Amino acid sequence: MLLEISIKNFAIIEEVRLAFDKGMTVLTGETGAGKSIIIDAMNLLLGARATTDVIRHGKPKAEMEGLFLVEKDRALFDYLEEQGIEATEELIIRREVLANGRSISRINGQLVNLSVLKEVGQHLVDIHGQHDQEELMKGQHHIGLLDSFGQEDFWNLKSDYQAAFETYRTIRKLVLDKQKNEQEHKARIEMLEFQMAEIEAAALQSQEDLNLMKEREKLLNHKQIADTLTNTHALLDNEDFSSLSNVRSAMNDMESLEEYDVEYKEIASSLSDSYYVLEDVTKRLGDLLDDMDFDGNRLLQVESRLDLIHSITRKYGGTVDDVLHYFSKITDEYNHLTGADLSEQDLESQLKSAEYALVELAGKLSQERHRLATVLEEEIRQELQDLYMEKARFQVQFSKAKFSRQGNEQIEFYISANPGEDLKPLVKVASGGELSRLMLAIKSAFSRREDKTSIVFDEVDTGVSGRVAQAIAQKIYKIGQHGQVLAISHLPQVIAIADHQFFIEKVSDEASTVSRVRLLAMDERVEEIAKMLAGDQVSEAARTQARELLAK
Repeated sequence: MLLEISIKNFAIIEEVRLAFDKGMTVLTGETGAGKSIIIDAMNLLLGARATTDVIRHGKPKAEMEGLFLVEKDRALFDYLEEQGIEATEELIIRREVLANGRSISRINGQLVNLSVLKEVGQHLVDIHGQHDQEELMKGQHHIGLLDSFGQEDFWNLKSDYQAAFETYRTIRKLVLDKQKNEQEHKARIEMLEFQMAEIEAAALQSQEDLNLMKEREKLLNHKQIADTLTNTHALLDNEDFSSLSNVRSAMNDMESLEEYDVEYKEIASSLSDSYYVLEDVTKRLGDLLDDMDFDGNRLLQVESRLDLIHSITRKYGGTVDDVLHYFSKITDEYNHLTGADLSEQDLESQLKSAEYALVELAGKLSQERHRLATVLEEEIRQELQDLYMEKARFQVQFSKAKFSRQGNEQIEFYISANPGEDLKPLVKVASGGELSRLMLAIKSAFSRREDKTSIVFDEVDTGVSGRVAQAIAQKIYKIGQHGQVLAISHLPQVIAIADHQFFIEKVSDEASTVSRVRLLAMDERVEEIAKMLAGDQVSEAARTQARELLAK
């Protein structure tokens, strides 16, 4: 339930704060005073997209804040917890629309994005206006209206069907793409096959070009390397002068003095370490020299291999690793174009399984929709009787359609408003007044199943009068008994039956125009309803009639 809403610098509203209660509340006032602006602000507060046009002239931002009392809505609490928002029975929602086009939204003080705000808003308030009547006149929306009459089991079934449809569509697209690509991309596939074969034939290894260039440099500088290694080895271990032998002698001499001084022992240890390091280096140098025979054939092999690598890298990349990356990329493309990553047999088997599951779930979904349609038809019939359309017949008609996310049936509402008339599509036969009553009948039927905190009716009584207006008033009032209803109306019958009435007026001076709102006392309500009945020249008879309406 909406307990309070605050609106600041929104269109012609400078600042308004409204407190609401249970039951039925009406908003009244002259045309253009700002009644619908309050509903527009409520829409934005609950996640509708905003433009800077809503900001009051000369102000930096528009601000809206609402306090909601939420009870027994487990789905909403679970969603809030998923979003990391503290779930309490009282929710404070705040939204600011800035002059730079950005908007800032908060739920219980925590910043949220627009999609989260909209999701939460759908749990809180159902705003119904003439736009909904326009939607009712579009046959493609009837399936959504029927589905919204379903309960959790129905929505679980629909979710299963939609998952099966997406699986079927994905696999079918693979099959079609495979066939299409094989025809349309024949030249590309042939080129990819040639490139893949050429690169595969080269049998490249990662960083092979770098390793071969290093080896080539060693082979080309063989003499210099061999001479240097020989000279280094000779300096360490030579018949005429052996550095290794001298270090060994020095080590032995110092070891004989270790017992006389700690420092002598440390020097002996250092010499020992040096000796063994030099001994290891000398051995490694000897091994290298033993293997230093020049291999002219190996140089030719390296040169030949590098020539092949250079010819490949010139075509497909700067280095061997670049070529290998390109090979991986074109392999993926080739597999996608030819469907080589899935065999024809696998695809056909998967497609058949997906199609079987889709058809089975579509049948179950259709069966449930027909059951829902029967229940909806009866409830709408009862509601229409209450609205003086007791002779009207309402029917949900089904026809076969292509498989889509919604199923494989087309659904359209049919109505016969008068006895003797055939059922015809609603979009072709309903007048404005009939449409208002039908929409109200649907909303009334749904309100008993939905768990919305508040329902807002924005001038749904357009085009009716007399006893029909009284019936609409009673229907809206009855919906309000299940929770809370806010209504904008010009009908005295609707206004009189409400529990509370806010009056909205537009006040102008030379500098500005603002909307003001106040809660009317009973005598003020009498006066306002009398004006609606008699015009500006209010008579005592009009006041008497207004009192009678309020008394009823």
